[in-house]
Formats: sequence, structure tokens, C-alpha cells
Amino acid sequence: MRVQIHGPSLPERAHYVDKLGLKMKIEKNSVVHFHYSVAEPGQAQLESSYDRDAMAILIGHGNIIPGLEDAMMGREAGEKFSITVTPDQAYGERQDGLNQRVPRKHFKNTKIAPGMQVVLPTSMGPRPMTVLKVGISTVDVDLNHPMAGKTLDFSTEILSVREATAEELEHGHVHGDGGVQH
Repeated sequence: MRVQIHGPSLPERAHYVDKLGLKMKIEKNSVVHFHYSVAEPGQAQLESSYDRDAMAILIGHGNIIPGLEDAMMGREAGEKFSITVTPDQAYGERQDGLNQRVPRKHFKNTKIAPGMQVVLPTSMGPRPMTVLKVGISTVDVDLNHPMAGKTLDFSTEILSVREATAEELEHGHVHGDGGVQH
């Protein structure tokens, strides 16, 4: 059973209009449902949302990379666009010195190998990292984001735009379809 927390279903949201009856444009504090695919220029696709539920974000609250969020501003439901985002507007440049040795116990019983991408809880929240070396009692990891230092080509489709609820603004993220369920 699907429980609906806020507003109409996703297909109905594509028809949200502002107070003047015009399609809503994306601006700070808008909730946007969208699909995307991303690749490095001239390379195979790295990731896509088209094979799963659409992404839902609250614009202006740091929920996606700055370059993609900036490219969404002023757009509306139904628009498709492509954009190239440089590392400074994506996941940043790779930084030397971000290798760390982590006790093996933090990986629990997970089978890990060099090159694997893992996400571990840290004092600053979940953090993606790349396994460099696996020892008996420790694991060496690279704390740079896996896409740090990469220029990224995004193909994006805006599915819906709506105003955020007061609760979403207070929490800084989307609730309901595609968002947090609490």
C-alpha cells in the first residue's frame, strides 16, 4: 500500500501552477521531481535515475551539486536539458591527504575489496569512500568523493515543480513521494 503524505500523486504534480495560473518555475524553496543521467564527457553513463523513482529535491538547501541546481533555476515541468558541470560546481577537486586507515570492524561482515565504493557513517553524516587496501584489522580508504575531480555531463528531465510545505522548509528536505518518509 502506498501512503501519500503531501498533495496529489506525481503525475498530477506535473500540472502545478502558481497563483496566476502559470506553470511554476523552479526557484529557491521549490520542490522538484526530476530524472537524470550522468557521464564523464565522451564516456559511458555512470548513473541514471530513469530505472528507478525520480529524484525529489528541495531547491536552495544544498541537496544536490551546485552546478546542476543552478542549471534548474527558472525551468518548469516538462523541460529537458543537458549541462556540463565542472568539478568546482560538482564534487570538488581531488585532494591529496584524504586517505585514512579505518578499523575493519566498521565494515561489519561486508566483503570488501580494493576499488569498491562504500558509504560509512561519520561524525558529519554518511560519507562515500573508495577502498584502497584491505588488511586483517584495518582498511585503507580514500575519502575523496568518487566523482571528485571529474567534469560531468548531465541529461535532465524536470517532471514536476511545486511549492515546499512549511515542514519541508523547516527540515530542509522533501517529504512524501521521492523524499523522506517521516
